[in-house]
Amino acid sequence: MTDPAFALDSPPYHVPVLLKEALTLLALKPGNTALDATVGGGGHSEAIARQISPGGTLVGLDFDVEAIVAARLRLTVHADVRTILVQTGFGELEAALSVQENTSGTRFDGVLFDLGVSSHQLDTARGFTFRRDEPLDMRMNAADSSRSTAAELLAAADEPEIARILWEYGDEHWSRRIAQRIVDRRKKGSRIETTAQFAALIEQSIPRRAWPRDIHVATRSFQALRIVVNDELGQLRAGLAEAVERLAPNGRLVVISYHSLEDRIVKQMFAALAGRAPYVPGSSPAALLPAPRLAAKAVLLTRKPVVPTDVETASNPRARSAKLRALQRIC
Repeated sequence: MTDPAFALDSPPYHVPVLLKEALTLLALKPGNTALDATVGGGGHSEAIARQISPGGTLVGLDFDVEAIVAARLRLTVHADVRTILVQTGFGELEAALSVQENTSGTRFDGVLFDLGVSSHQLDTARGFTFRRDEPLDMRMNAADSSRSTAAELLAAADEPEIARILWEYGDEHWSRRIAQRIVDRRKKGSRIETTAQFAALIEQSIPRRAWPRDIHVATRSFQALRIVVNDELGQLRAGLAEAVERLAPNGRLVVISYHSLEDRIVKQMFAALAGRAPYVPGSSPAALLPAPRLAAKAVLLTRKPVVPTDVETASNPRARSAKLRALQRIC
């Protein structure tokens, strides 16, 4: 019989990835206090609520108001769990929690980060996907007027900057040609405004023989723009650092990432928190120096990342690139 806390019978908003593995490593108990830093409609949060029921406290963060609404509706069935939902990004975790009377001094027994874009965000008109023609927005919080849309970024950045973004954040080997065609199009008075226009330009820029076999040819460029528009890597570094400081003694932090840039940040930050020097590749002078001794704040619970089973990826293809890492704060 399947443990109901591990069931994947989620509403359409989002199918939680690595749910059973995340809950096992969080090891929460009734009465515990937990933080879901990326509530995303409440998939993981609902399972966490079951773990900490009765008498537990669950705090959920998300800067997408639609996610907060969906999570609040989903969590109403857990009346024996105190639920606090805050509309904010995890990069502002400390600022958001410190100004609220009921969370200002809260320490958490477990914290979860499920990074990336939710199924709901991919399936709504946010400009995240090349599978539909919609405005090229890509902001996680579409109401945030202080953040440029992807279309505005492509309209303002120069050719070298566009090429750098596509290469650095998407590992797109044809970044220079794509950037050149974007700028050439601008010179003719035609800007990239929609997902279909951007995807078509990428397809035209990359020779058919060079298209990847396992992903759409536009995947890397769409990822790169999304990361930059939302400052995802900067938000991740800030959020992880603040989350660790909010952990109770022996509290656990679990992070699920979806691409190598995220996973590298998590791996390096976790290594530093565990008192290990970051790995320096090759035979550079830095690699030859003795590893510095760092003060450990935590112990690693995962030596290697946990990845989805074949069964999970078959039922939820969006899980295929997921990697989970976890640590425990030292008492």
